[in-house]
Amino acid sequence: MPNAGVDRAGGDVSSPEEVRQQLDRILSSPEFRLPERARRFLDFVVTETLAGHRDYLKAFTIAQAVFGRDASFDAQQDPCVRIEAGRLRRELEHYYLTAGAADRIIITIPRGGYAPVFEVRQGAEPAEMQQTGQSAPPPPPGDDGPQAAAPAGDTVSRDKAIRRLPWSRYWLLAGGAAAALAAAAMLQHARSVDTGNETPPGSVGRPTIVVERFESASGGGAASDISQGITDDIIEKLVPFNDIVVAAALPGNRDGEISSQPIYALRGSIRLEGGTLRSTARLVRRADGIVIWANNYDADMEVQGILKTQASLAEEIATAVARPFGVIFQADTASIAGSADAFSCILAYYSYRSEMTAQAQGAAKSCLQQAAEQMPDDSNVVAFLSLTHLDEFRFPYQLNTKPTAATLATARELAERAVHLDPKNARALQALMLANFFGNDPAEALRAGEAAYASNSNDTEVAGEYGLRLAMSGKWDRGCELISEAVGKNAGPQGYYEVGMALCAFMRGDTQAAELWSRMSDLNYNPMHRLVLLSILGTLGKAAEAKEQIDWIEARSPGLIPNVRREVVRRLARIEDQERFFNGLEAAGLPVQNDPPGN
Repeated sequence: MPNAGVDRAGGDVSSPEEVRQQLDRILSSPEFRLPERARRFLDFVVTETLAGHRDYLKAFTIAQAVFGRDASFDAQQDPCVRIEAGRLRRELEHYYLTAGAADRIIITIPRGGYAPVFEVRQGAEPAEMQQTGQSAPPPPPGDDGPQAAAPAGDTVSRDKAIRRLPWSRYWLLAGGAAAALAAAAMLQHARSVDTGNETPPGSVGRPTIVVERFESASGGGAASDISQGITDDIIEKLVPFNDIVVAAALPGNRDGEISSQPIYALRGSIRLEGGTLRSTARLVRRADGIVIWANNYDADMEVQGILKTQASLAEEIATAVARPFGVIFQADTASIAGSADAFSCILAYYSYRSEMTAQAQGAAKSCLQQAAEQMPDDSNVVAFLSLTHLDEFRFPYQLNTKPTAATLATARELAERAVHLDPKNARALQALMLANFFGNDPAEALRAGEAAYASNSNDTEVAGEYGLRLAMSGKWDRGCELISEAVGKNAGPQGYYEVGMALCAFMRGDTQAAELWSRMSDLNYNPMHRLVLLSILGTLGKAAEAKEQIDWIEARSPGLIPNVRREVVRRLARIEDQERFFNGLEAAGLPVQNDPPGN
């Protein structure tokens, strides 16, 4: 069988060997930061595609070849392949924004499947030219490059494994470094206004996303109606995100002056090809025109119908753009120092939760305290301040904090105030849920969590945290469903919710999957993550690997050991769940002590 998908039309199109060289370049790069299993995943799907086996790349075959699953594997019950594919997509995007920004061959794994696509960057020289130092001619100006004017016959079919890279993707890749350098310029105190040029209450300092009507790349009234419908649906899905302001036109004040706050344009297009709806979307920072996010989506309208397909695509796009820890909220804590406006402080919080250091937590807390003094009626600021206090209670062994009952009382008071200021603020309700959960009031915690999820089910952090509280309260089926949903939508911080998936597998007795999920989590994020892995390893009888985790905890977080019982009981509500967890720890060689006096 010939090598599938290698299109040779045109002198600049890649060969299979060039694709293999690009794969080696990615796998050897320090910017490709995934573990060995993810590397095997990428190697496997690229190799099989070049061998002509694209149709073979299903979850079942990947689970067997990469994850070592047997013939009983069920992708509905064990979404490990889907989750790992999501992490791989994110890491490839990171690679091409950093070390691979000038690479000629672009390897992506489009959503909806596991077969990779190999794209050729227009104007880039082959690898041998790059190695000899020859420079490529600069790309011509224009948003869409020369391809926009090319006849239809020049385009490479989407079912090919290699296709030309659109100019919008060039700006995404080339602008990555500039986007990082410009992050500080985005952090400014500003007005935020809606389409009526009024300043909505509580919107000061938040970034604005202007949703432009999606273009119709197909003729006919049906495509035009769908493009307008998707635009309207995206606006509807974005509005519940309290961290942003949504507009359908470029905002300004009553005098016509353009707002100085961070503004982004969400642009896209749709194309109908038979029963398939194909859509592209990109988020552009208006200040400098840099594309900071872009993606393609395919959907089969014959399966869901037009309206459901339209709503589903709108939900995916809105979630990808506005999710917590997403592209709008990525910045280094150090770059925010000295700012105390709402947006800067929210950036500081998300940055701290990604770094997870005491210094970053202190900087975020200080910023939010100042912002709350300046804007006491801003529900969002008060909610985030509550979360920083709660984190001292949730992550004491990582942040080296010594929380007291007063710490929890302050967090709860702030959460209640945030909800009072805005009863539909999902972040405020999330804070209230956590304050009640750790205050040993699970009924009120789940009530607040249910309200938060009802307010914005597309908020991945709300879905994930609510799922964790449901699961730990003994409602494992519904809780694990929400955690899986959050992980499937790339919820951040990276590696955080995977430990929830590990607990879900562990409590249903699937210890093999539990270990896999635990090792997919960020074990250095919180010593409690190591404790979960330790219990799983003990249950599996892996004494040597368990000893490694005990040694790590004793060296890095010795204060956790005498307080294990207390920390587990705080989180797992049911006695039978606690006992299962303790039995695993003791089998691993870690005796579970009674709480020390005074705890």
